[in-house]
Amino acid sequence: MSWDFTEDAAFLALCDAYKESGESSAMEFLAHGEGAFHFQELAQNAAGEGIDLSDSADLEAFQQEVIDTMQDLCS
Repeated sequence: MSWDFTEDAAFLALCDAYKESGESSAMEFLAHGEGAFHFQELAQNAAGEGIDLSDSADLEAFQQEVIDTMQDLCS
């Protein structure tokens, strides 16, 4: 993926919300409420950057990359 999503405002908001939530699992955080909202916004921004997430496998890979990055950078 050529787009560095870690600099996107939606990712930064996602990280902030994750830190404030006290949730220990990034995957659980993305599964509901505020985490799901910020992830959806990030996915929309990805589409705006030309990243095609219409295939479920591509969306799953993107989500896993976001989860891994959240755990590395936002914990």
